[in-house]
Amino acid sequence: MSILNTKLTPSDKAQAYGMRLLTKAGGLDAVKNDGLRKRLEKILYSGAKQGFKAQTVAGKAFAKKSGSGAPVRATPSRPKSVFDLNPTEDQAMIAEAAREIADEVLRPAAAQADTDRALPDKVRAQAAEMGLTLVGVPAELGGIAEEASAVTGVLVLEQLARGDMGLAVALMSSAAVAGAIANYGDAAQQATFLPAFTDETDPATGALGIQEPQPLFDPAKPATTAIRQGDDIVINGTKALVPGADSRDLFIVSALLDGSPRLIIVEPGTQGLRHDDDPAMGIRAAKTGQLILENVTVPAANVLGTAADHADAVRRARLAWAAAAVGTGTAVLDQLKGYTKERKAFGEPIAYRQAVAFTVANIAIEVDGLRLVVLRAAALLDAGKDACAQIAHARSLAARHLTEVGSNAVQMLGGHGFVKEFDNERWYRDLRATGVLEGTLYV
Repeated sequence: MSILNTKLTPSDKAQAYGMRLLTKAGGLDAVKNDGLRKRLEKILYSGAKQGFKAQTVAGKAFAKKSGSGAPVRATPSRPKSVFDLNPTEDQAMIAEAAREIADEVLRPAAAQADTDRALPDKVRAQAAEMGLTLVGVPAELGGIAEEASAVTGVLVLEQLARGDMGLAVALMSSAAVAGAIANYGDAAQQATFLPAFTDETDPATGALGIQEPQPLFDPAKPATTAIRQGDDIVINGTKALVPGADSRDLFIVSALLDGSPRLIIVEPGTQGLRHDDDPAMGIRAAKTGQLILENVTVPAANVLGTAADHADAVRRARLAWAAAAVGTGTAVLDQLKGYTKERKAFGEPIAYRQAVAFTVANIAIEVDGLRLVVLRAAALLDAGKDACAQIAHARSLAARHLTEVGSNAVQMLGGHGFVKEFDNERWYRDLRATGVLEGTLYV
């Protein structure tokens, strides 16, 4: 029986979960490495201490700090001597942790979270315990990243989205903010904002707002504008489909500043910033909303990175969405393989029919093909090489073929694919997001 179904206190559940993961991970080659084992034990111990916490309310105070010296960046990934997409020991350990959370926490909570349009407190707590929202933050800054690795990010997103994409987006949108500050922020920005995200007892939440409510939106030409006024920046515009727009502790929004698109840190509670509900057909557990900025004034020091960093964030977000599509596509495929073998028509399993077998085979090809493209793009990013073409390929495959995967799965299940008793109708809706949304996620 799953530990989540036993009558334990919330704290006991957290401790039991951590111990079960540690026991299971003990068989992994990854944890035979003493350094990796100590990191995992630290994550599990700190998570077991905190148990389940109530979701934080927006409005954390970020005390301005000057920082010292140059900003901390994660060490670049060590290039491999041969082309190899197999995960490293560290990546395998973190992916296994994400898989555990997907199976034991996300999947059981997914249907109700979709209905409620809410991230359950226990789901958020379990993810925080394992430190998955800190996969892009260097260990020197309180995260769990020993080296900069887009591959690690896509592996985690794939596993979480296999459990449920809506919950994965709700969780990992905070990772996008922490990762962007770690990668693009100066020393003062890192010192001011990152400690709240790495806090073991009450980690902050955030959201990356790039999407806008306009047709044919181009992230390189946002309608949101930012104008310099002395030492301040005045922002006007609207950001759409922002996860937790009504409750996050920190936002990063894109705006056109000095003729170039830039990322700007905006704290909730800033005068002129308000939110409006913006429900979508998919990723409903993320509770998307609009951020409306009317003469929102922030310090010029809140501009994050450069115009090149904005372009990099958009590319990494598109790759992250493609990785999420791989995860949900895998969930679709796993369900279809079992269903078509068990469902009988005319005295035999429907899997024996060529039309059915070929459709399932095509789904497997498309999901695995996208996975390879995503991993190749991530590996190129980690090697410091140009991955623009591969990310464009991943985006196109997710938009064209993974939405078709969701549609075909609903069709294969017939009436079962159209009702909420089965997960496929939710997966179909979620997969529609992966080829159209900008920002939100990040690897």
